[in-house]
Amino acid sequence: QMQLVESGGGLVQAGGSVRLSCSASGRSFSSYGMGWFRQAPEKERELVAAISSSGGITYYVDSVKGRFTISRDNAKKTVYLQMNSLKPEDTAVYYCAATTLPYSDYVRGYDYWGQGTQVTVSS
Repeated sequence: QMQLVESGGGLVQAGGSVRLSCSASGRSFSSYGMGWFRQAPEKERELVAAISSSGGITYYVDSVKGRFTISRDNAKKTVYLQMNSLKPEDTAVYYCAATTLPYSDYVRGYDYWGQGTQVTVSS
């Protein structure tokens, strides 16, 4: 079992930056692949970024490449999403998720989910 708690969301102006954190409890965090998802009103949940258990492989959806960076600190059992050059279309609830696989860029491949944190980007 794994519990995930996100933090760091809020209101930010377009062009600004936010860093999301996701703290995990439970054993073997370092063996889990991790991902950040987002869901805007009336839209499907999408995988924004993913990182392998070792941190050596990352994935980004095209719309955030060059602006967002996913990273992890296995000693702290924490995964981060640094979001720069934010746009109004980045407004969504952001969810942290864990997969028992070492890595997954497949939306349905995740087993554990956080409660989500709201990010609102004003124009």
